[in-house]
Amino acid sequence: MSVKKLVKSEHPIFNQPANPVEHFDDQLKQTLMDIEDSLYALEGSALSANQIGINQQVAIVDMEMEGLLQLINPKIKNQSEETITDLEGSVSLPNVFGEVERNKMIVVESNDVNGNTVELTAYDDVARMILHTIDQLNGIFFTEKAKRILSEEEMEAYFEYE
Repeated sequence: MSVKKLVKSEHPIFNQPANPVEHFDDQLKQTLMDIEDSLYALEGSALSANQIGINQQVAIVDMEMEGLLQLINPKIKNQSEETITDLEGSVSLPNVFGEVERNKMIVVESNDVNGNTVELTAYDDVARMILHTIDQLNGIFFTEKAKRILSEEEMEAYFEYE
């Protein structure tokens, strides 16, 4: 276990989808532990392997009271037509925030650490974090989907009222 440094947002690892996990072994367990340690050190809500320089479809989402969600080779299987626009940011893009429209409900299929297929239905903020993370694993930053990027003054006002 160790805290890994974030790779810069310009790194070529973000220019393409991360590679699918094919081997469910001790190396995968180590990657998950490194992502978890790094997530806590960064005080983030989610972290993907490519953010710490590992080219694999692996991520962890902190669902707070529900615990940590490990995503391995995640795919969206279904999503609601209803959407919500809300603020997003990323530890890979410090001090950048944008308004992004996301589906209110999703069904995601993923693998567990042993390679078994699992399915999860998520709503609201958890659905948003999963969608954001899957985009990141596919080489898409939230800024590419943002309806608009907030100015520094707008951000100060937003956080002042939160």
